[in-house]
Amino acid sequence: MEILLHPVYFGPVSQYVQLVKADKVTFENEDNYQKQTYRNRMYIYDSNGKLLLNIPIKHSSSLGLGTKGSKHQKYKDILIANDFEWQKQHWRALKASYQTSPFFEFYEDELHPLYHKEFKYLLDFNYACLEFVLESLQLEIEIQKTSEYILHPKDIYDFRSLVDAKSKTNFSNTRYPQVFEPKYGFIPNLSIIDLLFNEGPNSLAYLEAEE
Repeated sequence: MEILLHPVYFGPVSQYVQLVKADKVTFENEDNYQKQTYRNRMYIYDSNGKLLLNIPIKHSSSLGLGTKGSKHQKYKDILIANDFEWQKQHWRALKASYQTSPFFEFYEDELHPLYHKEFKYLLDFNYACLEFVLESLQLEIEIQKTSEYILHPKDIYDFRSLVDAKSKTNFSNTRYPQVFEPKYGFIPNLSIIDLLFNEGPNSLAYLEAEE
């Protein structure tokens, strides 16, 4: 099975449920950037419940492209606003949330460089996140990237809608132990990071078993 996905900031569990079952994955590289998506945000579980981590970006209006340009800026051209110390903030949040999880230390050394090396483009950072997850899952899969926008995909399953962080979905993954579950209960469809830190090497088997 071949599927079509957006590159995202690690991505929610729902995206990886589809990814692990595919024989081939094509990533959409030629779309326009949209707000409120997993392109630049992820949700983790911290001591107060569900927490949003958002990567600040340089909007086209601040780059002199005007209002019209802001509506049609290519995802691959989106620059990260590194004037903000977002990497330091996100790293601190991850450590505070997951340092007591079973597998945070198991992945810490490989994850650390993503938050201590500056990335210019959001897309490049997201592909680095994808590489980390695939290596962590020990998943080998054929990957390619689009060279033009695919408006009406043929002979490929289109899961690009999974990029929408605000859409209401019926997806609710099976419970697995979470650090703060005794406090707030199980929170479904968080970032793949939450699954990895709590399930470790069992994460791939977990994803493969999901519907």
